[in-house]
Amino acid sequence: MDAILDTIVDDKTRRVLPKSERPTQEQAEEAVLTLLKWIGEDVDREGLQDTPSRVAKAYGELYGGYDTDPADALGRTFEDVGGYDDMVLVKDITFHSHCEHHMVPIIGKAHVAYLPDERVLGLSKIARTVDIFARRLQTQENMTAQIAQTIDSVLKPRGVAVMIEAEHMCMAMRGVRKQGSTTITTCFTGEFRNDPNEQANFMNMLRLSQ
Repeated sequence: MDAILDTIVDDKTRRVLPKSERPTQEQAEEAVLTLLKWIGEDVDREGLQDTPSRVAKAYGELYGGYDTDPADALGRTFEDVGGYDDMVLVKDITFHSHCEHHMVPIIGKAHVAYLPDERVLGLSKIARTVDIFARRLQTQENMTAQIAQTIDSVLKPRGVAVMIEAEHMCMAMRGVRKQGSTTITTCFTGEFRNDPNEQANFMNMLRLSQ
């Protein structure tokens, strides 16, 4: 599972643990119980009786991206494109992720474009790829590169462009506590990386479609 990550993530220690190496549901619930006690809660009160199991279930959903191979999610490609070879842009893909440093939310949107080389993707597959990487502990920089390089590896287009705009709750809820601050990251491959005109075209299309 996720063998493709070996080729797209610089940190070779970053791997997805197989389920056989993960703690059990009961152990996860015990960990939640420990944290509740650590913050000073009375874990015997009625409102918290089912919280450990609810949190474990929620984590299974919020971090479900670890159990899906993004290369598989991209699925089949299509060759009957009528000679179309101009940019394909999917913008405003909303996502919720979590910072790997503090495990608090990252809320944002992704814009993904590629230049076809005889094949195109189903548009929903691009959004699905964003979702898979978002449902893992992340840094925004790494997530941006993962999306671009996965699409580049699977589709082999002439180039891929990814821009992510996001607000980090680790800045809004703690630390400097600055609400509304947005971080923007980009990653370009192929012609988008090598041709400034293609980068400019990508940026112009984003502005024109706002």
